Amino acid sequence: MNLFTLRARALLAGACLFVSLACAAQIPQPPEIAARSFLLLDVTANQVLAAHEPDLAVEPASLTKLMTAYLVFDALRAKKLDLAQTLPVSERAWKMPGSRMFIDPKMKVPVEDLIKGMIVQSGNDATVALAEGVAGSVERFVQLMNEQARILGMPATKYRNPEGLTETGHSTTARDLGTLATRLMADFPQYLHYYAIRKYRYEGTPAANDTNRNLLLFRDPTVDGLKTGHTDAAGYCLIATARREYANLAPAVAAGAPAPAPGTRRLLSVVLGAASENARASESQKLLNWGYTAWEAVKLFDAGQAAATPAVWKGRQGVVRLGRPEAIVVAVPAGSGARITSQVARPEPLVAPLAKGQAIATLKISVNQTALRDVPLVALEGVDSAGIFGRAWDAVRLWVR
Repeated sequence: MNLFTLRARALLAGACLFVSLACAAQIPQPPEIAARSFLLLDVTANQVLAAHEPDLAVEPASLTKLMTAYLVFDALRAKKLDLAQTLPVSERAWKMPGSRMFIDPKMKVPVEDLIKGMIVQSGNDATVALAEGVAGSVERFVQLMNEQARILGMPATKYRNPEGLTETGHSTTARDLGTLATRLMADFPQYLHYYAIRKYRYEGTPAANDTNRNLLLFRDPTVDGLKTGHTDAAGYCLIATARREYANLAPAVAAGAPAPAPGTRRLLSVVLGAASENARASESQKLLNWGYTAWEAVKLFDAGQAAATPAVWKGRQGVVRLGRPEAIVVAVPAGSGARITSQVARPEPLVAPLAKGQAIATLKISVNQTALRDVPLVALEGVDSAGIFGRAWDAVRLWVR
């Protein structure tokens, strides 16, 4: 099981944890959000901060294109596509209804322009051209979409097309969309700049069709994505993400050292079924601002820093360093950072061999005696078995202790 799968599963558990936390008086309550369903994730802390009907089945509209983009980016990583490569525009792509890039069969369009057309203009024609370029046909591409949804841990999602037009059985949930968006950002950071593009059009296409529908890109300089969607059945939808700097996330330094630069905290909001284009932007902004002001992120341990060093029996080393390959960050109600407590739950005794990256223990984090987050701790380095005499000696010590 890889790191990102563990993170996705932790987010699923976090949504359930949020419900119980909301009953505690000291846990901030989210503002009223005029939407059918919503979810707010602290991506940096890997926590759900707020949720309403996160498992409600909804039509994803053009949020579908996040999965299309995931598979296109994966094809680029696998060298099956190249950004400069040109793709033909089929009759099927050309005749797609809804939002378009306005490409036609006389054109051969570079992959990078098709990506921009899919993301910035939400072009259904560009989306179909990319799907055919990756998989040979839309039908095969949809199969890949559903396979990838299962791999990412999106059990409530079923795709019927790559662009998001209304079709029976084409549905997802806010929780699954949060998982997808988080994985997209984690797995393909090199392509996220496309989602921050405010204006784009392909040469020879209408100038009036050049504006990104994500209004937050024009209102909030910290917002750098992610995707809008709309159909009559879905309403107005927006997955928005922002990055802001906070001192609590600065790297730890020795006493007396110069103050470090602040660290970056990323939040992600999923707002589904709003009443209008302006409403989805305003409600998303409200949710993001609440997340940044009502909650603060505190870094407990740097990446690779030991959170515990328990004893190891029958090993070449007497202890093992337990931590995470990424920084351990927790989101807590604003002003309560000084009241964070943690404890390590682990099996006893720990007996070698232990492999690097092996899950060993759990860091249980609380604030005001309310459980906030459980973080799996892994071995930061391996511990080999001791020689025969070392193992025998430790076996005696374990027997008599």
